[in-house]
Amino acid sequence: MKNYLADSNGYYGEFGGAYVPEILHKCVEDLQKTYLTVLESEEFKKEYNQLLRDYVGRPSPLYLAKRLSERYGCKIYLKREDLNHTGSHKINNAIGQILLARHIGKTRIIAETGAGQHGVATATVCALMNMECIVYMGKTDVERQHINVEKMKMLGATVIPVTSGNMTLKDATNEAIRDWCCNPSDTFYIIGSVVGPHPYPDMVSRLQSVISEEIKKQLKEQEGRENPDYLVACVGGGSNAAGTIYHYVNNEETKIVLAEAGGKGIDTKFTAATIYLGKTGIIHGSRTYVIQNEDGQIEEPYSISAGLDYPGIGPIHANLAAQKRASILPVNDDEAIEAAYELTRLEGIIPALESAHAIAALNKINFKSTDVVVLTVSGRGDKDIEVYLEHNSIHKNQN
Repeated sequence: MKNYLADSNGYYGEFGGAYVPEILHKCVEDLQKTYLTVLESEEFKKEYNQLLRDYVGRPSPLYLAKRLSERYGCKIYLKREDLNHTGSHKINNAIGQILLARHIGKTRIIAETGAGQHGVATATVCALMNMECIVYMGKTDVERQHINVEKMKMLGATVIPVTSGNMTLKDATNEAIRDWCCNPSDTFYIIGSVVGPHPYPDMVSRLQSVISEEIKKQLKEQEGRENPDYLVACVGGGSNAAGTIYHYVNNEETKIVLAEAGGKGIDTKFTAATIYLGKTGIIHGSRTYVIQNEDGQIEEPYSISAGLDYPGIGPIHANLAAQKRASILPVNDDEAIEAAYELTRLEGIIPALESAHAIAALNKINFKSTDVVVLTVSGRGDKDIEVYLEHNSIHKNQN
């Protein structure tokens, strides 16, 4: 049986590894040596699980979406990560990493954020644990995710707008790494997705794997079986997807569908469909697929969703695509908007723009009536209301 999870060196097939500047070598190496010991210790598990239960509000519900199921002619369950404290799956990882940071004696926390959900989650756990918090966020994203910026400030974080590149997630990550290089002794970098140098992709996958752990139990209760026919999730860096598939990835009976940001179309320059268009390269410390030009320079990605416009992809997903273990479906901006309205009108759930890409993927799959589908709603749509309203004209003639 194939193993699609990380090996001991942090590789997923040919993807992964740790390509870091010399100054960070010791930080990363120390983390590699300690993360599994901490994550697997009884003390960590007890505190982590208690916080997930009493603070985050887990388990998140697995909801049978009856009207959506009728629309697509199969049984669709929604994994409701949007109901977590702070409004997305990001908190699962932030709590785990800050407990690890505290364990290894770091006192200053930095993070990058695109849509702001990871920034809010990090600022939240820093308030909880009384730690200094600096969040790097592209100036473009600061403007389009204004509410999340105000939340972070209210929680006591310092938000630093980044003005390099096209001022989005990639650029925020560059600045966070630069900060880490300057302050390696006291600073812990809480990375928000399954990207970056080993051990981050594996560590974040493990912390998010609570999602698939719960799906197995909940599906058993509701359907009498642990394994769905399909798992569907959106991918930018890919942490909600990694969490959704973690306990299923080596069981090839369950099909995996990943929806990435097609932007204005994969045949335009305005896209973030990394798996579809990318070539193998190195970005932010890991070997993966990267959107790049003939000279190997990273191309600026584009998506209507601030959380999906990243020019790389988590190495776990690059490998799933290379091994044909997952189907990758690019979803364009207008399809995502359409899907968000569909879910809202059919089920009374307003999804984050990121999650709307996963909903839109349903339209691209031929389901059988007996199929059981689990789709992760990774976040709630409060932060995207302004974008939805701007595009409301398409829908004003609909009932």
